[in-house]
Amino acid sequence: MTAPDFRAARDLLLSSRQDIASASEQFRWPDVGDSFNWATDWFDVVARDNDRIALWLVEEDGSESRISYADMAERSDRVATWLAEQGVSRGDRVLLMLGNQVELWEAMLGIMKLGAVILPTSTVLGAADLADRVQRGGVHAVIANAADTATFDAVPGDYTRICVGHEVAGWARFADAATASPDRPRVDVQSDDPSLIYFTSGTTNKPKMVVHSQVSYPVGHLTTMYWLGVRPGDVHLAISSPGWGKHAWSCFFAPWIAEATVFVYNYARFDAGALLAQLRRAEVTTFCAPPTVWRMLIQSELGERPPALREILSAGEPLNPEVINQIDQAWGLGIRDGYGQTETTAIIGNAPGSAIKAGSMGHPLPGVEIALLDPATGERAEEGEVCLDLSTATVNLMSGYFGDAERTEVAMRDGFFHTGDVASRDADGFITFVGRTDDIFKSSDYKVSPFEVESVLIEHPAVAEAAVVPAPHETRLSVVKAYVALAAGWDASPETALEVLRHARSGLPPYMRVRRVEFFELPKTSSGKIRRVELRQREQEAADRGERLPGEWRDDEFPGLKPGR
Repeated sequence: MTAPDFRAARDLLLSSRQDIASASEQFRWPDVGDSFNWATDWFDVVARDNDRIALWLVEEDGSESRISYADMAERSDRVATWLAEQGVSRGDRVLLMLGNQVELWEAMLGIMKLGAVILPTSTVLGAADLADRVQRGGVHAVIANAADTATFDAVPGDYTRICVGHEVAGWARFADAATASPDRPRVDVQSDDPSLIYFTSGTTNKPKMVVHSQVSYPVGHLTTMYWLGVRPGDVHLAISSPGWGKHAWSCFFAPWIAEATVFVYNYARFDAGALLAQLRRAEVTTFCAPPTVWRMLIQSELGERPPALREILSAGEPLNPEVINQIDQAWGLGIRDGYGQTETTAIIGNAPGSAIKAGSMGHPLPGVEIALLDPATGERAEEGEVCLDLSTATVNLMSGYFGDAERTEVAMRDGFFHTGDVASRDADGFITFVGRTDDIFKSSDYKVSPFEVESVLIEHPAVAEAAVVPAPHETRLSVVKAYVALAAGWDASPETALEVLRHARSGLPPYMRVRRVEFFELPKTSSGKIRRVELRQREQEAADRGERLPGEWRDDEFPGLKPGR
């Protein structure tokens, strides 16, 4: 049995959670052998006769579901039996399009127990995106809510259709799994067999299909557990939508590796007061949210720190120092930022108990070797592209991009996995995000980091969110343009534009100063990431036409502002 090897690695990280230096020195990735299935070799082992709550779902109307570890193991066994009866077997790809509902967790475990491959998919996708996933993924079966089945009328393919909810003609009923035998088929899988295929968020182009093995996410998320600081018996809440990698990070693998409770509060529209009430009522101990949620929380009445809350975290996009400072002042807790990609688990983070340097992503996590490579020379540098050295143990790295050997080769060229993100490392080893390699631009031959400019912009109370892109310029090559989503109570007026421009001028060097501002609804991917590529394209197209964008304000039009250098 491989579970004891996995447990020993986990327990070492739990015992050294307040000392990242010690953890990094002692930790070694567990050798799980040639055959490993996390759902059976780990989850079922810890779930046996275990009445601890594994999953706790709360709805807006106050209704809730609490499923123990033992019950979840049995439910997923029945699901595995029933899926096998529907023709799902080892290696088959199953597109899973469900929200935060009990059936999602049952299905993920059940699919894994059969050695089949999960294709997690967002519920907001339309027919065209789904057709692309079904076709490129070679999907064998689809599991979706009954309310979403009509969308698949326009998705061609010879795939088994399974719905959750009321009966739909031509679709098998997932509810029938409840009466299936718990004596599921026993399936042997290889450790390098595929387990999950995630679609990236597609901020720049067509989504890539990221393949994770039976090890890379299931075992690799030991690093995520360590970064979250989640412990056995904790109640962990992560704000994350199903269909994206971060949901597997914080709502599936990491908390269940720690033997904690996954707590989910389902809401149709974000309500800061309601979320804070749930943090208190459920006695949440560890809470992870994307920067957007943290910004909305600080614009609300935070009140006193929820009494059980011990660890607060952020991931998904870089977190601005101002947000960290405001939460720290209100609650006396520092938000610990972390970094990883769909292709990896958490690889950099501010570890529990470690000093936090505002704006920094932290240090490499145990078991991870980070190299910063100069994009021009490929040499190691103090500022460069974040890369993983493939000559070291890279257990928590994807197998590759499905059906795309060329993209895989590019990402893993020259002995490194290239993330496409640029960061700097200071004398104390803290790593700070600079920007995407395709987001950083030059103005008057100076390098501009959009993230640095955006970090200053959101310090102004008028700015809820900001996206900085280059605006083509005849003499400077480009100037800094800020697209701003306004906070409640502020108008898109020349007075507001002047305030924002003046604020940016006071906090940035001349070459990074915002020269143009436009109040705009920021385009985002279905996972919530800002599509700066659309904004750059908008600027370029306007420049090519020789036109000025109608909602734009420019610094040289305000008498009180000198254009500067």
